Amino acid sequence: MNLTNIHPKVTPIYQTSVFKFASLGELEEYYTAPGRGGRYGYSRSEHPNTEELVAVVAQLEGVAGGALAGVATGAGLSGLLAAVLATCQAGDHVLCPAELYGGSVVLLSNELSRLGIETTYVPLADLYDLARHARPNTKLVLAETLSNPLLVVLDGPRLAAACQAQGVLLLIDNTFASPAISQPFSWGADLVWHSATKYLGGHSDVTAGLVLARDPAVAQRLRQVGGSLGLTLAPLESWLTLRGTKTLRLRMRQHSDNGLAVAQFLAQQPAVGQVFYPGLPTDPGHALAAAQLRGGQFGGMLSFRMADDTAAAVDAFIQKSQLFPLAPSLAGVDSSCSYPLATSHRHIPDERRRALGITPGLVRLSVGIEEASDLLADLAQALG
Repeated sequence: MNLTNIHPKVTPIYQTSVFKFASLGELEEYYTAPGRGGRYGYSRSEHPNTEELVAVVAQLEGVAGGALAGVATGAGLSGLLAAVLATCQAGDHVLCPAELYGGSVVLLSNELSRLGIETTYVPLADLYDLARHARPNTKLVLAETLSNPLLVVLDGPRLAAACQAQGVLLLIDNTFASPAISQPFSWGADLVWHSATKYLGGHSDVTAGLVLARDPAVAQRLRQVGGSLGLTLAPLESWLTLRGTKTLRLRMRQHSDNGLAVAQFLAQQPAVGQVFYPGLPTDPGHALAAAQLRGGQFGGMLSFRMADDTAAAVDAFIQKSQLFPLAPSLAGVDSSCSYPLATSHRHIPDERRRALGITPGLVRLSVGIEEASDLLADLAQALG
């Protein structure tokens, strides 16, 4: 079969585990030539679909390197694993805000600690005083553009300046914002990480992660770790995620418009005690978010606390809602809700959860791209 004259508009799914070589010379070129001589060997390490995905997201994030800028992985947390293993070793220290996503905390504190990599947590407001909290062995700071689930807004340029002053790498989880409204490399991040399952994929039909690096040497380590540990994203999942990126900017506009409409509506409801959304002028992070996020967009993620701060009040809301099903993920085109106490922060100690504001009455909403009027009507009846 001769495919020489076939030129598809969309890259095909290369559903193969291995690629053929016609000669020993081609094999040697694969291992020694710059860019592998344009060849592929074994899909655990690289294949056309994952490389195209990395190149597109690198362009969206505004970092050089194209397909060599990082690695796409089988899940968001495997992207974090790759980032830490590419930059740290046994005896090193990682510093994070206390408000960090619970899944990241579990990976860092329960799993990577067994490899001799220690992580400590301080309130985000204190983290900017990095000289006070960094140690001689601190190699990496991890923070979120917008925290999960309370949408605390990071002052990215301030933290980046502090990291540069201390000679510490800064890794930013840009999942909640996406490159459509935030580009952390532009204000000094060294690495940017996504759970690509979320806004990059955007349709709740793929599980993926992606991490990029500014320094080509760090990017190469990311790819080495991905290949060595078998973290590299498979062809079909790479193709699905890439397809999602093509509508990212359009979707984020609608997510943001709907998110603001929902937040404004919830703020007026007697059954709601508090709303966490940086698009509200009353939110403590509003001014910072307005200055840092692009296009007057604040994303589609928000949380609210029931006035009756109990699990029973949350359960009643969940059972009444028709358009916000309980689903412990986020950022799909269809709206959903999650219960942080029992999902993302389930394995965080009670005392720490209370200190963070993760209470029994807290609900996280992922606002989709449906008609806003339909979403508001559903919330009205579910809270009534």
